Amino acid sequence: MSVQSFWRRISDGVEIHQLWAQFHSEARASYGLYSEEVQWNQQDGESGGRRLWRVIKGLFWAMALKLSAARRVLFVFAILLLIFPGIHFQAGEVQIDMPNLAVFSSMAMLVLLALELADRVAMKRDLEIAREIQSWLMPASAPHVPGLDIAFTTRPANMIAGDYYDAFFRNPEPAGGAPGNLLLVVADVAGKSVPAALLMATLQASLRTLAALPSTLVELTGRLNQYACAQNTGGGRFTTAFLAELEPATGRLTYVNAGHNWPVVKRASGAIERLKAGGLPLGILRSAQYESGQTVLSQGDLLLIFTDGLVEAENEQEQEYGEERMLARVQNLADANADEILRALTQSVDAFAGTAPQHDDITCLVLRTLKAKAAAL
Repeated sequence: MSVQSFWRRISDGVEIHQLWAQFHSEARASYGLYSEEVQWNQQDGESGGRRLWRVIKGLFWAMALKLSAARRVLFVFAILLLIFPGIHFQAGEVQIDMPNLAVFSSMAMLVLLALELADRVAMKRDLEIAREIQSWLMPASAPHVPGLDIAFTTRPANMIAGDYYDAFFRNPEPAGGAPGNLLLVVADVAGKSVPAALLMATLQASLRTLAALPSTLVELTGRLNQYACAQNTGGGRFTTAFLAELEPATGRLTYVNAGHNWPVVKRASGAIERLKAGGLPLGILRSAQYESGQTVLSQGDLLLIFTDGLVEAENEQEQEYGEERMLARVQNLADANADEILRALTQSVDAFAGTAPQHDDITCLVLRTLKAKAAAL
C-alpha cells in the first residue's frame, strides 16, 4: 500500500483544513465535557501552584470516573508506568537495574483505547438503529394540501434527537370527502440524545392517539400535558410544544403555544406576527390551563415554526445566531418556496456557526400559502 493510498484511507479523502476544523470542533466538545466538572477560578488565599495541582487532579478524576472500574485501574497503571523514571541501584556486588517502563505504558493505553473503541462501535450501531426507528415516527414528506406548500427538516445535535415535528390530517373524511383539518406540531423535549428521544417517541404515540378523539385543540393539549406529567416522574423532563390546527378551505389557524419559541407569521405585505397564546410547557403542572389563539393565513403568507436550537446556535465566539438574524433572512425570501426557505435558513445558521459544534437539535417547519396563480399550476 502506497503512502498516498494509506493517507486517503485513513483520512477518508478529507482535506487537511477540514480535518483540522473537525478536530478543533471535537476537542472543544470534549473539553466542555471534562472542564464543567472542574473549578477553574483561583480560590481565596490559594497560590498559583496549588491551583494548578487542584485543576490537574480535577481533570484526572473527571476523566477517570467516566471509565469502568477495571479500565480505571488500567488507566492509573498506565500513568504510573509513564512517569516511572527507572531505577539503578548498586550496593557492593548487588546491582539492580529497572529501565524506564514508558513502552509498557503505551501498550496499556493502546489496550484501553481498543476497549473504548469497541464500546463506541457497539453503541454507534445501536444508536443508528434507534435513529432509523425514530425516523419512522416523523413524516418523510409533507401531506399534499391544495393551496399550501409545506416543508420540514430536523438535524440532531447527536445521533438521535429530542425534537419532534409532524403534519397530518385530523379526523379525515371518508374517501372522496373533505380531507379534514391539518394538525401541525413542533415539539422540543428538554435535554438531548437517548433520554429525550425516548420521551419524544412516547409523546408522538400519545399525540397520534389523542388527536383521533373528538376534542378541541385546547382539550387535546390539556390531555397531552397530563400524559407528559405522568411520564415526568423525576420532574426533570418537560416538553415545549406548538400545536396548530389549520382549516385549509378558509386559512383559519387555531393554535396553542405550550412554552415554545414564538412561531413567526410573515404576511405577504412583509409584516411580522408572533404566535404567543398558550400556557406552560408540557409535563410541568398537571392542572395547567391552556388558551388558544387564532389567526388567518392569506395568500402569500408564511408560517415558520422552529425549535430553540435554531436561534441559539453559537459560533466560535459563543455568540448566538438569534431571532434578528433569522427574521432578516426570512424577510429576504419573499418569493421562495418552503424548501428554499428551509435551505436558506440552515445555510445561514451553518455559515454563522462555522466550525463551532452544534449544541442542540435544530428543527423547522415552514408552511406557505400559495398565491392563486402558483396554486393553479
